[in-house]
Amino acid sequence: MRMISTEPNFRLLPVQPNSETLLCVLAWRQKALVVKKASQLNHHLGALQNPQRMAECLQRSPITFVKLDPALGEPTLILWAEACKQAGKTAFLRLPGTSDLPHKRAQLTWRLKCLFDRVAAALLLLFLSPLLAGLALLLISLSPGPVFFRQWRVGKRGKLFQILKFRTMIVGAEQLHHQVMQDQPGLHKLEQDPRLTPIGWWLRKYSLDELPQLFNVLQGDMSLVGPRPWAIYDAVRVKSSTLHRLNALPGMTGMWQVEMRSHLRDIDAVNRCDLDYLRNWSPLQDLKILLLTIPKVLSGFGAY
Repeated sequence: MRMISTEPNFRLLPVQPNSETLLCVLAWRQKALVVKKASQLNHHLGALQNPQRMAECLQRSPITFVKLDPALGEPTLILWAEACKQAGKTAFLRLPGTSDLPHKRAQLTWRLKCLFDRVAAALLLLFLSPLLAGLALLLISLSPGPVFFRQWRVGKRGKLFQILKFRTMIVGAEQLHHQVMQDQPGLHKLEQDPRLTPIGWWLRKYSLDELPQLFNVLQGDMSLVGPRPWAIYDAVRVKSSTLHRLNALPGMTGMWQVEMRSHLRDIDAVNRCDLDYLRNWSPLQDLKILLLTIPKVLSGFGAY
């Protein structure tokens, strides 16, 4: 595997709002702002040229949350998500509703699962705090830059939240994402990603970079076990017929992670695996997945 610890031979391309990014239609629904993709130039929103101004407008408005059409595309969705975060508003993807999810079919059992998740996450953070501190110090000494990496993901009911991980790539890796992935079909994952640092490769091999996600579980944005937490650049490529799957609460580990890990990158196949998990969900199934996760992680199976 090729690993690097210095700046790669890529030119960092700053993300700037373009004419397509600015084409939006806004609609108010009670206390929600609905943002849809527009095709006409007269729907050009000048406020989007200034993210700070955009956040100020949201902050002053009476809305409590923003619902975003997935058709807006990754750059626009991230632009709105960042503005909502700055304004103290919550951003959601507009998704088709579904009743075929565990939290609707088995409400009491699901509430117990969520309670268990938070208690277990708190205990694990306490127990693993020396390891987390040691890994943070290792990153500081071997990979100059931020210790943590935050990335927008899709959570329960389409809520956009920032997943927390130990940083495994060079500083500025997100700006290089599409230059590295180019037109790769399926999930945007590379076994030999040139942005990885040596310490980052090791952290990923044993999934140690994912331990900070326990904070996401503690906050209620994730579960210990659940479907894959989709990154926005993958979520926007999910077929409309299976978009409802993005309503589910994502997990740190799940059926896809223990059965196929990074070996399976076909978006539809991963989606089907997650849908099977949701249809057949039970506490015993979650326990089985947790137990299967341990040997997979220790062996470094399929992780990159």
